Amino acid sequence: MARNDKKVRIFSALEVANICGVVNQTAINWIKNGYLKAFTTPGGQYRVYSEDLVQFLHSRGMRMPEELQRVLDEQMDVDTALIVDDDHDLNNLITQYLAKKRSGLEVFQAFDGFEAGKLLAEKKPGLVVLDIDLPGVNGHKLARSIKESSGPAKPIIVAISGLDDPEEQQAILDDGADAFVAKPLELDQLLAVIERLIEERTSI
Repeated sequence: MARNDKKVRIFSALEVANICGVVNQTAINWIKNGYLKAFTTPGGQYRVYSEDLVQFLHSRGMRMPEELQRVLDEQMDVDTALIVDDDHDLNNLITQYLAKKRSGLEVFQAFDGFEAGKLLAEKKPGLVVLDIDLPGVNGHKLARSIKESSGPAKPIIVAISGLDDPEEQQAILDDGADAFVAKPLELDQLLAVIERLIEERTSI
């Protein structure tokens, strides 16, 4: 039952039913029929992780209830970040700067798209600083993958690039990035964008 997330919300079958607007027996049937992943307490009661409920709703094409969205926003770990850039010097600079400016921030580093994908799955960061032009899996593909796999619980994505191309910038936003910051980076500007996005996400 252990999860990597620092904050995890677990629902009873009745709570799932109330969130989804159905009767308790319907939620239990979802679990018994294998549609909704759950575990059983020593007392025989069903319990459902919030992320498993999200996956179930997505698989059924069901609307995300506001109550569940609030839970996802609250449990999103904005104290963990992933910096994805193949420029080792810049990657190190951003990592050190953010760790210094945001107390308690745990920062992981990836230098290509494949490494980023592995760390995203393992660490589930709440923030990703993503270079668009990456070896291996490029930034556009990675952003789309994060968006499609994470759903409403996706991390904040700040895309960075030295390409001065409005169409390229709009494309990465369409692919799932929340903001774009041009290179050469002004680290104070990057931090301001990150803090604004975190404030917007956590104040919903």
